[in-house]
Amino acid sequence: MRFNLELRSGSLILWLGLALLSGCASLDPQARFAPVQAQAQQSLQQELQWARTPEQREALDARVTELLQQQATLTADRAVQIALLNHRGLQAQMHQLGIADAALVQASRLPNPGISIGRMRRGEELEIERGLHFNLMRLLSSAPSARIAALDLQRVQQDLSLQVLSVAAEARHAYWQALAAQQLLHYSQQVMSAAEAGAELARRMAEAGNLNKLQQAREHSFYADAALGQARAEMEAGSQRERLVRSLGLWGQQLSLLKLPDRLPDLPTQARELPEVERIAIEQRLDVQAAKQAAALSAEQLGLTRRTRFINVLELGLASNRSNLEPTQSGFELSLELPLFDWGEARLAHAESRYMQALERTAQIAIQARSEAREAYGQYRSFYDIARHYRDELVPLRKRISEENLLRYNGMFIGTFELLADARTQISTVAAAIAAQRDFFIAEAALNQALLGPLSGSSGSSGSSGSSSAATPMSTAAEASGGH
Repeated sequence: MRFNLELRSGSLILWLGLALLSGCASLDPQARFAPVQAQAQQSLQQELQWARTPEQREALDARVTELLQQQATLTADRAVQIALLNHRGLQAQMHQLGIADAALVQASRLPNPGISIGRMRRGEELEIERGLHFNLMRLLSSAPSARIAALDLQRVQQDLSLQVLSVAAEARHAYWQALAAQQLLHYSQQVMSAAEAGAELARRMAEAGNLNKLQQAREHSFYADAALGQARAEMEAGSQRERLVRSLGLWGQQLSLLKLPDRLPDLPTQARELPEVERIAIEQRLDVQAAKQAAALSAEQLGLTRRTRFINVLELGLASNRSNLEPTQSGFELSLELPLFDWGEARLAHAESRYMQALERTAQIAIQARSEAREAYGQYRSFYDIARHYRDELVPLRKRISEENLLRYNGMFIGTFELLADARTQISTVAAAIAAQRDFFIAEAALNQALLGPLSGSSGSSGSSGSSSAATPMSTAAEASGGH
């Protein structure tokens, strides 16, 4: 059912003026990217760039090569910087900003008017009808739609900031894993050297009749286990290095420039004290802010639905009819849809459910953020205590035992095999200390991530899950040494 009204008016000029004003909104993806850059600088103290042209991509590649060649070996901070500049998945996510920017500009502009032209003949009379139609409903809802598009753009910015944190956390986690795996490989090679020396000495002594078959078999068993441990260490080191390569987005000639230090850095003198870790997480975490933004967006959509639940179609048309026999007719037509069958309650219920869903999701994210922050801080402190115990107690104790055994060997109180067994025990203790030191740095990275955003699957375990697999290559040799 339609209502038709006619009025002679010059409103066409007014609507054209509004249309021209609405066209002032322009695309500016770099301005939308600026808050994300600022967030990365504030949270990570790292540079973030968006390559939108081939020239910018070449500039980023040159910057990555420069970072790889900057020092002899790669540091954790430079690994994060390379990942932020070179990760193609992150670059792909940045283009979502361009999509949201285009949607905002589109929502800020008035819809295009429509025109109609008709030509009719009746006998000698020729009638030409011209019409201009404009969607009033789109005009009335343009301001709320623009606000919704702006909120959606902010949501995209928050999501991108979370992705930046995730890429940085993965790069740092992969760096510590690769560095520790490389250092553990070096120690497994020392175990292998000790096992070879022991097996060769046992063979010669057995040939001379100074060693029974059981003792020779024990030495050969340790040699076989050490060889297996070294093979596993080589496999783990290669796997962790490839994981680091993927997290940094390296390929081609860049791979030859990737050089890691020989050992993990020293532990800090003391652990961080964070008595208000929950409050810090709630204030800083981007997923909490993004959830609040999503709730605000749902509230705006709910308000718009409530205001427009009864009216879906509202159009204004300007008409001009000219005849060669009659005076020209002009006026306008207003068309609207009557809510006789659909009162909009389904759309309203849908919007209300989306709003309540956003509120509940925000509460859940806040609860999870508090728990993750507490867990990450607890693991950080525990791993620090464990690594410090190895550094201050176990490793010095094993060193003193080794020195005493060396004195006893020089005094001919113990034999060669006892000295070799003690050396293997010391190496396994140092390997365990390296694993504990690695777990601490991974836990520290996980804590920093938990204070800024959600823990991803790669870094959420703080290092406990990754450490078990990374420590596996040395476990066989350590167990064999203890058994011997």
